[in-house]
Amino acid sequence: MSEQPFFRAAARFFRKLTPRARLAVCELPLTLIIAGLAIAAPTLWPGLIQNWLFVTGVLLHGVLFLGCLLVPWERLSPSAGLAIPILDFVALWFTRNGAFSAIPGLITLAIFPVIWLSASGMLSKTSLVLSFVGPFLIAFPPVVSHLPRPTSSDISSVLLLPLMMFAMAVSIRLAGSNARLQQRRVSQRDQALRQLLAASRERETLLKTILDTIDVGIVAVDSNGETLLINNQQKAFLQMAIPAEGSRGPAEQVPLVFGQDRRTPVPLEKGPVRRAVQGETFSDYLLWFGAGTEQRAISTAARGMKNDIDDGFGGAVIVFKDVTDVVDALAAKDELVANVSHEFGSPLTSILGNIDLVLRGAEELRPDTRRGLEVAERNAERLRALVEDLLMSAVAVESVHPRRTDLAGLVENSLVSARAQADAAHVGLVAEVPAPLWANADPLRLGQALDNLVSNAIKYSPGGGLVTIRAERNDGWVQLEVRDTGMGMTTDESTRIFTRFFRTNAARQARIPGVGLGLSITKSIVERHGGSISCSSEPGGGSTFTVALPAGPPQEPSRTDAPALY
Repeated sequence: MSEQPFFRAAARFFRKLTPRARLAVCELPLTLIIAGLAIAAPTLWPGLIQNWLFVTGVLLHGVLFLGCLLVPWERLSPSAGLAIPILDFVALWFTRNGAFSAIPGLITLAIFPVIWLSASGMLSKTSLVLSFVGPFLIAFPPVVSHLPRPTSSDISSVLLLPLMMFAMAVSIRLAGSNARLQQRRVSQRDQALRQLLAASRERETLLKTILDTIDVGIVAVDSNGETLLINNQQKAFLQMAIPAEGSRGPAEQVPLVFGQDRRTPVPLEKGPVRRAVQGETFSDYLLWFGAGTEQRAISTAARGMKNDIDDGFGGAVIVFKDVTDVVDALAAKDELVANVSHEFGSPLTSILGNIDLVLRGAEELRPDTRRGLEVAERNAERLRALVEDLLMSAVAVESVHPRRTDLAGLVENSLVSARAQADAAHVGLVAEVPAPLWANADPLRLGQALDNLVSNAIKYSPGGGLVTIRAERNDGWVQLEVRDTGMGMTTDESTRIFTRFFRTNAARQARIPGVGLGLSITKSIVERHGGSISCSSEPGGGSTFTVALPAGPPQEPSRTDAPALY
């Protein structure tokens, strides 16, 4: 054991003692020395036993030690205990002067009461005076016998030793004052730290209460993905995604987290927490937790945190919100649109059929009548196209059936279909797609999405240009890119481009035909595949649409890694 822990342990032991025991411990060293002298005196110094001064001093020391044990010091003031070291000077006067001829060095025992008085921290002036006066009075009697011509030894013993005791008392007093000052500072700092700790605990309790009150799941992670904070709502989401092991068979112990098609499991690297740990910032990332009738739609968002050292990545906060009611409302709206669009179809077909019959069977129609019927026919055709688009956006994506599909063939078919439109617009078509390129996709619906992207790229390149389709496989995903050199759009427009009926200012000014449903349909189809689509563009610099699709049946993550998805 090192010295510092030993002294700390001794100090703690001393503080636990009763006032009587403390005084006895302080008096014990001097008492043991005097007792040893008394025991050795008959053998070493036989004459001391007949010296009444020595015997008186020994008896006084014994009485003082018994007084430490018997007097109820706990009932008296703390400074009352200093009577013991003061009376030690009296006892030492008898002991030293009774044994001066045999043991002249007993004067040095005055160091014990001097240290006691100085280290007590009480009666500061009195203790300093006594540290000089006590040893002086003890040493003075032998000098009287040598008067009027005291020896140098007498002078040194009566002056030098008391001065040394006084200097030692001053040093102990200063050291004790400094120690007490440091102790007060430490106590103040300790009190301040305790207050800060209490305030911190109160804030932590308040934060935890707030987080557990809201109906949004929150997870905070560090840069290594270790969980720093998680609230009760998020724990409930985790229980929904990872039910108790007894509720399913061993072969089914995998997270119940699916993409927007509600069937395709989300791979581990596409989980919200894993994406956030990799530094991604996202919002409205929709997932489905659970299975069967208990399945819930969860919208997730993530924001990164900076560390205090170099403003680098220090972790992230991920938010989970149950939006099942919103998704159900949107589905009900789509169903309403589909029903209304379907009901519109029959009257429009009848109107167009009858207009066509009138136009073909009535040669005697006046020119202005014929022009009016032709205008009605064009607007009816436009209305039917709009109804078909609405119907497609509402119901087509519901019938997505992904399977192993070669994207290279879909790209080739899409380019063949768009060739006539591209030639008419003087737009070149280029494909950079390796063959075969397998993906988990519905060829019919994904072909529809590709047709929309390529058709839009040609349509919004009115001055000619180049449309390039690239694709590659990367970490279990296939990334498909459609790039044009057309009119482009602003950053704000590129973030809204997938919204239904949204059209850019440039497209409206250029009178490019369209109702703003194609890209909305494309986004729905891609998300139903468990993929994602994004757009980057700048005015006059063309646009790039990027589609990410699962390359194949995703590998099921292990049970132990499952929480990292969330």
